[in-house]
Amino acid sequence: MRSKVVVGNWKLNGSLAGNEALLAALLREIPRNGSAACAVCVPYPYLAQVQGRLAGSAIAWGAQDVSRFDQGAYTGEVSGKMVAEFGARYAIVGHSERRAIFGDTDAIAAEKYLAARRAGLTPIFCVGETLAEREGGRTQAVLARQVDALLEKCGVAGLDGGIVAYEPVWAIGTGRTATSAQADEAQAFIRGRIAALGRSVAEKLPILYGGSVKAANAAELFAMPNVDGGLVGGASLVAEEFVAIWRAAGAR
Repeated sequence: MRSKVVVGNWKLNGSLAGNEALLAALLREIPRNGSAACAVCVPYPYLAQVQGRLAGSAIAWGAQDVSRFDQGAYTGEVSGKMVAEFGARYAIVGHSERRAIFGDTDAIAAEKYLAARRAGLTPIFCVGETLAEREGGRTQAVLARQVDALLEKCGVAGLDGGIVAYEPVWAIGTGRTATSAQADEAQAFIRGRIAALGRSVAEKLPILYGGSVKAANAAELFAMPNVDGGLVGGASLVAEEFVAIWRAAGAR
């Protein structure tokens, strides 16, 4: 049985006071003996706050991106080693918003994955197609290109201990959600692509679904055989919603 994981991506949201209230609510509801792993990936300035509040709890934490560089004259960058110093376990890389807004290419996303691994972090490598690509019948071609870029950089063995997140771009923050069948089909394709080079790695690899995951649709999504949890955006900012999503993953 693959591990089940629910990760909250706070994106560009948060405040010290607001974070405190949200974390306190999560700590009351998510026990150490839960059957699904839980984490929040927060803006860099709040890593110290979440470390202080979540240390020793069932909730891990991480960053929403890392630099592909480990150190040097790269103004504004934050390295994986810096993130790891705050006790972080995870780092999201290749999110569609980083790709579309900030220009992260497939190759850069793969380099960030490797940088996170070098720092001892578990990278969450995001892939997904736009609406135009889906409607044009190019979903599998896009996913193959994105996954192959990662495999080219790190080899199939480099995915052992990592996480992949399938996030159809057309479902992120839009209120639209891939059907459970669409999500499973895409994630089965990703797993199969990796299995062609290393079946044991693919069978162990958690593949999360992200894209307007809510309490109302989480159980149906997580019941699919290739959906191993969720990368949750807006709903992760509402304690009741996020806890319900986490419980749905544990109930599978």
